[in-house]
Amino acid sequence: MAKKTTSSHASRASHEERQVSVGLPSDERAASLEIYDTTLRDGAQAEDVSFSVEDKVRIAQKLDDLGVHFIEGGWPGANPKDIDFFRMIKTIPLRHAEVIAFGSTRKANNAVGQDANIQALLAAETKTITLFGKSWSLHVTDALGVSLAKNIELIGDSIAYLRSKGRRVFYDAEHFFDGYKTNPDYALDTIRKAVESGAERVILCDTNGGTLPWEIRQICDIVQRECAIPLGIHAHNDCEMAVANSLVAIESGFLQVQGTINGIGERCGNANLCSIIPNLELKMNRRALTDRLSHLKDVSGFVTEIANLMPNKHQPYVGDAAFAHKGGVHIHAVLKNPATYEHIDPVQVGNRQRVLVSDAAGRSGLLDKIEDYGIKLSKDHSKVQELIDTLKERESEGYQFEGAEGSFELLMRKAMGSHKPSFQLLGFRVIVEKKQDDGTPLSEATVMIKVSEVVEHTAAVGAGPVDALDHALRKALDKFYPQLREVKLLDYKVRVLAANKGTESKVRVLIESGDQKDKWGTVGVSENIIEASWQALADSIEYKLLAEK
Repeated sequence: MAKKTTSSHASRASHEERQVSVGLPSDERAASLEIYDTTLRDGAQAEDVSFSVEDKVRIAQKLDDLGVHFIEGGWPGANPKDIDFFRMIKTIPLRHAEVIAFGSTRKANNAVGQDANIQALLAAETKTITLFGKSWSLHVTDALGVSLAKNIELIGDSIAYLRSKGRRVFYDAEHFFDGYKTNPDYALDTIRKAVESGAERVILCDTNGGTLPWEIRQICDIVQRECAIPLGIHAHNDCEMAVANSLVAIESGFLQVQGTINGIGERCGNANLCSIIPNLELKMNRRALTDRLSHLKDVSGFVTEIANLMPNKHQPYVGDAAFAHKGGVHIHAVLKNPATYEHIDPVQVGNRQRVLVSDAAGRSGLLDKIEDYGIKLSKDHSKVQELIDTLKERESEGYQFEGAEGSFELLMRKAMGSHKPSFQLLGFRVIVEKKQDDGTPLSEATVMIKVSEVVEHTAAVGAGPVDALDHALRKALDKFYPQLREVKLLDYKVRVLAANKGTESKVRVLIESGDQKDKWGTVGVSENIIEASWQALADSIEYKLLAEK
């Protein structure tokens, strides 16, 4: 059942020879950059994301293992959860990353030594503090409600006070690019004050995410002439430019780049480190991580799971579809030489090449897929055309095997005559009963199956009809196949295939299941949603038992 990685069809060299370093002289390209992750603070501000303290600690450990240089842990002056995180993370040994506390300059009516936010930053006991202040005159007058001169004072004495307490300070110049475009002299004055007061890094922030790459380049070049300390970039993605803007800043000479895993963050998100880091290392020949790039996909998936978000399979580099091939022409070429349709070797970022199963794959793609399962057939074998015909017929009926490779393997083995079913369905019945308008419906399923010559008849209840059917099937099979206890239903999707037929429309059910070692997808199609669900559930169980043989 072990499947080979299809990127082995051609040598890694065919990928590597396509990598081109751009933009910087070779001595500057060799310089290591600073990767500053703000997933735990800025990423946590994304809609639908809420990290517990334990979640944040686990993500911090994963980021440290990836090899990022700085982890922004949160704003200890803003909420108790972040205070708890900084207390807990001190007990966790990290090998690569430094945890940083984040907060704002003091409030205008507070003395710096009595400002609660400043004191909370010190109480976090991090060696470095990232402090943000206003660079845009609009924010100074309309948000803070103070004079431009007063804002300069807040920046200066907040940084100086933290430095006097032995802290290293990074200064986030919030809304810098908007501020520069509105009032360049004042925007520059704010960062001059930060440098004068002891900041060791100045990070220019495109907080509204509205600046375009050529504007970024021009402004970055100007600021570098004005600022003697290393600079960083913090970009938001409101114009889909956060990654491009970050790379332009690095190419112009910036040292530090800030972003989040998978680009999660406020509004449209932050600069996506899962794109920035491989672009830096593989396209720009800039050192970002220490030989940990191959862990990138794993970290991306981990954060997605902890954040309880749906994975973006089309995400560059780390998405499941990033190196997936469906068209017959593409498949035929990429199996000869991956560089024909892949810009890097997917193994470099921990991903893999995938040949998708569909009626567009053609004979070469299908043969390669069959070989993945340890079956070798000649191109002219009669079973190959039979399987192609079956596949096309099933897809015309609405089946989709791209996300249901468990069902595809069963279909393939049935066509080859090599599959013996683990059980036979004799019948099932599902009852949904609701007794009161405000009552919770009760779902009950009854299943009758045969294993060898033994008939098993069981019933079970569930949160819904499909859940009840799943419970009843597992209950019926439990004494024959106890290994099914470790299988969990991870995801359930329903798509209406012909909406113009209303409630008579055919539906496709996709189920993702998993155990302690693997995940697999299965599919069912029918005008009856319960029947479609049964097909996918039965295939899920059959696939698990097939893997055990």
